[in-house]
Amino acid sequence: MSQFAINLLFVGASFALYIGIAIWARAGSTKDFYVAGGGVHPITNGMATAADWMSAASFISMAGLLASGGYANSTFLMGWTGGYVILAMLLAPYLRKFGKFTVPDFIGDRFYSNTARLVAIVCLIVASVTYVIGQMTGAGVAFSRFLEVSNTWGIWLAALIVFLYAVFGGMKGITYTQVAQYIVLIIAYTIPAVFIAFQLTGNPIPMFGMFSTHTESGMPLLAKLNDVVNALGFRDYTADVDNKLNMVLFTLSLMVGTAGLPHVIIRFFTVPKVADARWSAGWALVFIALLYLTAPAVGSMARLNLATTVYPEMAGQTENYEEAAQNPILYEERPDWVRTWEETGLISFNDLNNDGRIQLYNDATDFSDRGWEGNELTVNNDILVLANPEIANLPGWVIGLIAAGGIAAALSTAAGLLLAISSAISHDLIKTMINPKISEKGEMLAARISMGGAILLATYLGLNPPGFAAQTVALAFGIAGASLFPALMMGIFSKRMNSAGAVAGMLAGLICTLLYIFTYLGWFFVPDTNMLANTPDNWIFGISPLSFGAVGAMINFAVAFAVSRVTAAPPQEIQDLVESVRYPKGAGMAVDH
Repeated sequence: MSQFAINLLFVGASFALYIGIAIWARAGSTKDFYVAGGGVHPITNGMATAADWMSAASFISMAGLLASGGYANSTFLMGWTGGYVILAMLLAPYLRKFGKFTVPDFIGDRFYSNTARLVAIVCLIVASVTYVIGQMTGAGVAFSRFLEVSNTWGIWLAALIVFLYAVFGGMKGITYTQVAQYIVLIIAYTIPAVFIAFQLTGNPIPMFGMFSTHTESGMPLLAKLNDVVNALGFRDYTADVDNKLNMVLFTLSLMVGTAGLPHVIIRFFTVPKVADARWSAGWALVFIALLYLTAPAVGSMARLNLATTVYPEMAGQTENYEEAAQNPILYEERPDWVRTWEETGLISFNDLNNDGRIQLYNDATDFSDRGWEGNELTVNNDILVLANPEIANLPGWVIGLIAAGGIAAALSTAAGLLLAISSAISHDLIKTMINPKISEKGEMLAARISMGGAILLATYLGLNPPGFAAQTVALAFGIAGASLFPALMMGIFSKRMNSAGAVAGMLAGLICTLLYIFTYLGWFFVPDTNMLANTPDNWIFGISPLSFGAVGAMINFAVAFAVSRVTAAPPQEIQDLVESVRYPKGAGMAVDH
């Protein structure tokens, strides 16, 4: 059986499973559509939450960024995991006690203002649309390689599949689909990692293999990797970062962004009780840890595999790396995996010195004495996890499995984001603000139409993304952290915070963050519309656009507290409501007030 047929079998079977679940669990009411009926078991919800949160950025792009940046990019792991702890401890149980369907629902009622609700809707849509761009980008990468179509067609196929099971199933269908997707993605991620760890170190447990001995050279694997990348002009894989401020702010931005993600928060409204929300968060952390403990090993091993594929003589070396680096493989003798990924356009070769060999090294390093005129191999970071089994010559069924897993990761989060956008438009905007008398049938229709529109917008933006999947997702986290997270925290823990302060804070955080991002990445991410080049020498105080969400959150808090202190205190009933929410001893079902 050909590799294409194997890929088609795995991916097709997973699609049939997702669509079958969506039909079985089709939403019959708005409660089913928004919160899956409110009766999801904590373990089930924990698994669905893990799939919802571990997106294409986690499955496809994070290990690629770790592979290319080493320790410097470990901020993705620290920020995302730390933020989830904040969400689980400080937000989830209290929001569940409040008993609403959506984040704008909470903000609108807590701050007794439709203006606050409208601003929250805008913040949610901006953050979610930015986030879903990364999912469509990742899905396009996976589809284009494994179904042998162009990246453009890959994104359109992803949009079609999400449309089929998310629009009809709603939260009820998405929840059980995400359970299946988690099982697919975690198996797909860990099995290749086990194979590769055993190949390189003899240790089948990836997280231990990363600190084990590289079999072919007899050196510690990370020391071997440092030597290889140094010989190619790169800094140590384990080197510290120079800009500590940017690293701290980036980690903080990911943390507050994680805690402010509306599509994750809404998952805690699907369980029956407040205690179940806490248990859901705990189980989700367990399920997330299975992948996140494996990702650093996958990244480091992918980087070593890639380098020694191009420079095979380096694999067994312990000293003569300079000599080995002068004998890269001939382009005509490149492995099959390079040929297949070239067809997607995500890996390319440009023979700058016309020697017929592939040179892979740091552009900033002068290797002119070797006849090299520049790096000749361009590898998209998003392909490394998906290409890893092929680089390591693993069996065809493993490649088919990781194809299904990569696509599952992208689709699971895309569905959750699109549901958050849909519910914000149909429930918070149309039902609550524009037409309170709309029928349940009409609200369901509005929800499905708005989700379809969101899919089209996400698809268009996914065709022209502002960066790699994980980079685009980091922007979304910054936007959510700068706008929604402070409002949620102040809404729960500050009885003095009023509607004027919340609105001013959200607007200040959102606008400052967007202006900073658009300055370097283009207005609304349109190419060539940026005012400054996105380079460290242009950043204010060395703060990258990916890190500015933390600054935006600080601005949000400061403006909100300043405005609330010079304006009237909230009504007494609102202060009493905040007091009751802070003691989550129990809660009824999520209700549509």
